Amino acid sequence: MSTPPEVSHLAARELAAQAGSLLLDLRTHAGADPKALGDEGDARAHALLVTGIAERFPDDAVLSEEAPDDAARLAAARVWIVDPLDGTREYTEEGRDDWAVHVALWQAGDLAAGAVALPALDVVYATDAPPTVPPAAEGRALRFVVSRTRPPAWAGGVADELGAELVPLGSAGAKAMAVVRGDVDAYLHDGGQYEWDVAAPTAVARAAGLHVCRVDGAPPTFNKPDAYSPDILVCRAHLADRLLDSIARHREA
Repeated sequence: MSTPPEVSHLAARELAAQAGSLLLDLRTHAGADPKALGDEGDARAHALLVTGIAERFPDDAVLSEEAPDDAARLAAARVWIVDPLDGTREYTEEGRDDWAVHVALWQAGDLAAGAVALPALDVVYATDAPPTVPPAAEGRALRFVVSRTRPPAWAGGVADELGAELVPLGSAGAKAMAVVRGDVDAYLHDGGQYEWDVAAPTAVARAAGLHVCRVDGAPPTFNKPDAYSPDILVCRAHLADRLLDSIARHREA
């Protein structure tokens, strides 16, 4: 018996929210060692998610940042792709809110549901109720969000060409949701990511009507034998062609 789509959408939201609540509580009551906090947060959020998925969907596979990859997922009909704590560095820094929980479902060759929780902001963005991206503020310069620790080498050239401001932020989920919220107009990344970093943000951003692709314009794909997924562009749809043209020029420079 197949699982109704609405059940999977709601499960993604609920599981992300539950893991987020656990992480907030842990962050409040943890000791002073940042590494110990990050390690415990990763482990406990992972345990909550995989247990919750197994209880709800015992036949589904899981691809998680916090567990060895099991090649059996490649033959599974449904695969949950999760990052129990995206932005561990930011999570361990007092006062930062740019960390996230990612929960996505891959089915029939593409993403079928997803949720990104931003627990420190008390919000979950999910495909069961796709968010509405607000229009850009009139007269405001373009704003592109990039990694605070490893922005693309070409991002400055693209920003200069398009008259944009670069905004550094942690967590792939936080950056993608900044586009969903309308705080920025695009998220640019190149290098060092995996499917769990981008699956849930891709699902939510697509549901919100944003353009999501690799930086060469190809669509991202998921549940691949190699989970490496190094780059992503999330942007307002009307900016996609201009951004891709500029990225191509500056990547080749």
